[in-house]
Amino acid sequence: MDEIFQQVGSFLIGAVPTMLLFVALVLAYQFLIQAPLTETLKRRRARTEGAIEEAHKAISHAEARAAEYAAKLRQARGEVFKVREERVKQWNAERDTALDAARKASGNKVSQAKAELEAEAEAAKRQLQATVGDLANQVVRAVLPVAAGGSR
Repeated sequence: MDEIFQQVGSFLIGAVPTMLLFVALVLAYQFLIQAPLTETLKRRRARTEGAIEEAHKAISHAEARAAEYAAKLRQARGEVFKVREERVKQWNAERDTALDAARKASGNKVSQAKAELEAEAEAAKRQLQATVGDLANQVVRAVLPVAAGGSR
């Protein structure tokens, strides 16, 4: 058994430089590779999260501006409709004024035409009244000889 302990002891003594080299490599890896890599990954994650936050801020800002533009567009459409309604009212008022003027003018023309017709009718009546006597005489002359038994 002593021999086994001696062999294990010699293996352990032979393994000491390997263990020291392994520990040195682990420490070198930790300081030269792991620490800078961890720091780089932290900075990268911070940048990525910062970029994501900035993107969210930009999206919310864009949504706010879109809502603002939509509100301005609704307001502009409302103003356009108001102006349009005012123009329609103005055009209707102008049309109504023109129609009233045309009605008055046509009413005046109708009144003048009626007056002229009445004047012509009155003149025709006077003319008929003036010729009624002559016509009556002609009728009487035409009828009396026939009524008296005379021949024509």
